Amino acid sequence: MQTIRLLGALCISALISTTASPAQAEAFRVGRLLCSSSPRIGFLVGSTQSLRCVFYRQGSSQRYIYAGRIRRVGLDLGVTGSGVLSWAVFAKNSRIGPGTMRGSYVGASANVALGPGFGANVLIGGSRRSVVLQPISVERAIGVNLAATVTHLTLGARGRR
Repeated sequence: MQTIRLLGALCISALISTTASPAQAEAFRVGRLLCSSSPRIGFLVGSTQSLRCVFYRQGSSQRYIYAGRIRRVGLDLGVTGSGVLSWAVFAKNSRIGPGTMRGSYVGASANVALGPGFGANVLIGGSRRSVVLQPISVERAIGVNLAATVTHLTLGARGRR
């Protein structure tokens, strides 16, 4: 129970720190990034997962496909099946096109699962750090896992859908 409280406090602290940042204040919502993840095995000091992501541009039927990899370093114990991560995407301007989301995003993550599980990811980056992925993402997976990590997400463009 104490561990769950610690993870909750970590998520709240991360949310407060990212919502107060100047970069976030200048950005506005441009769409949604939905990623399907591969199964994950946490090895105490971290884990790696492959992702297939689709960016849904707000107010348009345009979709852009990305291949990604998410690496976590820190406390990461357990096993989860395939999951889904969903972020609201914020940018400094509305010129979003193929490849705009490419780049590296860095932040913090907290995950807990005992059967059904959930997680929170706080990430910023992209092309010239001009894209912010929603301060707290929604992550769903099934398994047994406990993680509090520094997270690195890399996205590469795969085309238009």
